[in-house]
Order: sequence, then C-alpha cells, then structure tokens
Amino acid sequence: MHIKWNALAQTAGISFGVTVAVVSVFALGILALSRREAAQGAHEGDRASGGGKPALLVGAYACFAVCAAAVVYGLVLIAAP
Repeated sequence: MHIKWNALAQTAGISFGVTVAVVSVFALGILALSRREAAQGAHEGDRASGGGKPALLVGAYACFAVCAAAVVYGLVLIAAP
C-alpha cells in the first residue's frame, strides 16, 4: 500500500483553511448581530430610527448564507459519486 503524502498534506491544509474561513465568517455574522442589538438598545427610546442598523442585519445574513453555502457544498462533495 502506497500513501500519497503530498495529496494527504494538501487535503489537510485545504480542510484547515476552509474550516478557519467558515468559522471566521460565522463569527463576523455573530458580531454583526450583537452590534445591531447594541445599537437597538442605545436607541430604545427613539422608534423613528427604524430599530437599529439594517446594514448590520444584511451583513449578518450574508455571512450566515456564505456559511450555509459552504456546508451544502461540502455535503454535495461527500454525496457525489
């Protein structure tokens, strides 16, 4: 049995990089949601402001969509024949 060490190292490196990227993007989404909540709390008495910053909510949803797309892509790669 011959192990292709180069291919194993490439797979491990790419897996580590993608994992760090997905976790970082998810953390950015959580950060955007918490900053939006903090902005909402600061403007609690001001109902005319729209209830926080909508750009933060859109950014958080975009981050979570990227994470979901990465998970779905990984599942497609696993299930592909």
